[in-house]
Amino acid sequence: MYSLAELLRQYAKSRPESLCIAFDREFISFAELDKRSDRLVSVLLGQGLVAGDRVAILATNKPAFFELLFACAKSGLIMLPINWRLSAREIGAIIVDASPRCILSDQDLVAKLPPSAELVDCPLVVLGDSYNQWRDADSHSTIDSLPIDPDTTILLLYTSGTTGLPKGAMISDRNLSFHQRHGSEMWGFSDSSVNLVAMPLFHVGGIGYGLNAMLAGGATVILQQADPRELCRAIVEHKVTHSFFVPAVIQMLVDLPAIEAQDMSSLEFIGYGASPISETLLKRALEIFQCNFAHAYGLTESCGTVLTLLPEFHDPEATNKERLRSCGRPVPWAEVALFDLETMLPVAQGEVGEICIRSGMTAKGYWNKPEATAEAITADGWLRTGDAAYCDDEGFFYIHDRYKDMIVSGGENIYPTEVENILYEHPDVAETAVIGVPHPRWGETPKAIVVCKPGQTIEAAALLDFTRARLARYKCPTSVEFVEQMPRNASGKILKRELRAMIWPEK
Repeated sequence: MYSLAELLRQYAKSRPESLCIAFDREFISFAELDKRSDRLVSVLLGQGLVAGDRVAILATNKPAFFELLFACAKSGLIMLPINWRLSAREIGAIIVDASPRCILSDQDLVAKLPPSAELVDCPLVVLGDSYNQWRDADSHSTIDSLPIDPDTTILLLYTSGTTGLPKGAMISDRNLSFHQRHGSEMWGFSDSSVNLVAMPLFHVGGIGYGLNAMLAGGATVILQQADPRELCRAIVEHKVTHSFFVPAVIQMLVDLPAIEAQDMSSLEFIGYGASPISETLLKRALEIFQCNFAHAYGLTESCGTVLTLLPEFHDPEATNKERLRSCGRPVPWAEVALFDLETMLPVAQGEVGEICIRSGMTAKGYWNKPEATAEAITADGWLRTGDAAYCDDEGFFYIHDRYKDMIVSGGENIYPTEVENILYEHPDVAETAVIGVPHPRWGETPKAIVVCKPGQTIEAAALLDFTRARLARYKCPTSVEFVEQMPRNASGKILKRELRAMIWPEK
């Protein structure tokens, strides 16, 4: 395995003019990406930053993400991508926790940042022409890669936790380097691949997956968002070979008018995650795209995919169609086991247990949160996912339930406690519970169950507006149901399983 910096250096020498990144009308070679990341290292270190300092980026998808990532791989600085869909309040909490020394931001997102008075010793650089001039102030600078320990943190990805507080997963160069193996060994990436990346680059599913072709010497086409028409256009124009979508996006693609008339013959592979694919959708997608499909299971803390259902198990005419509900088998470099939630002892084959992962890809822990790290990663290296699953006699894993009650809406993870904490800020809310309910496009969406304080009433629309002013829109409930009391167990805990059973019986 090579470090990220070593791989970029190699390709800058062996295939300097080969396309590395295409974005809009901009085309960046491997040599150019190497130069840009060198210049970025030079200007950041020249401003007094040192290894371990954080550089935040608040932006929609663009090449600057990879310029910064490779700059951090060369210098030991830490890249801090921030989810631009979060509210100003949530973004502020991340900045307070991570204390970046420099922030790169899209102009239209600057208003979401804390006031300048709160950004002590933290210059703000607006992406676009200002950023380009700042980065290229010394256009002749080259940097010899500093001797970076492979276990040095170079990426800090914040993920919401069950407590509602954001946690920064510390991801090392070694963690990210596994994407070279994954891309080539599992999903067929090579130096002739063209990878379409439309997942947000502030997610591991964007920045991590986006490395697959790059680390194999292939080309990466970046889109700002997963608009189905733009996806279709990019596939045809750039002769895309690989891409990754959530099933909801695959559904939008196959529903495009006249999609069958588009030349999709370049496609070799489509990965998908966040939820299994239905037999009906798979059949339709196979007819249109005529390529391999693979399911991926992973999380931020695992730095990407640890279970994958490979293309050979995506035949909707196969006898064992139930296999399509599987997350697949472990990748060769990851141990995946099921343990009893309380005893942490292995469960018998076929029994339900918590998915636990031990791998060189596992994040080092959470920034500034040693106790949360100890809860998530055991002393012998097992990452506890909180997901319940069972494993069949051929080693395929099936998600059974979510211990953490997480809601997955259109590929986005939403933790009910985070939403509930906001609802409790409303002066007339006595009790609340947030659960996932079916949604025709996004799979599921949050629903708030609310008990009002005695003598008070709340308009549902007003309560929804209350959450939208305080949370990212995708996290907000899309509906509210008012009840007289919550179902509880003997110890007083609200029984969300009963709430789901009332509203979503098949859940």
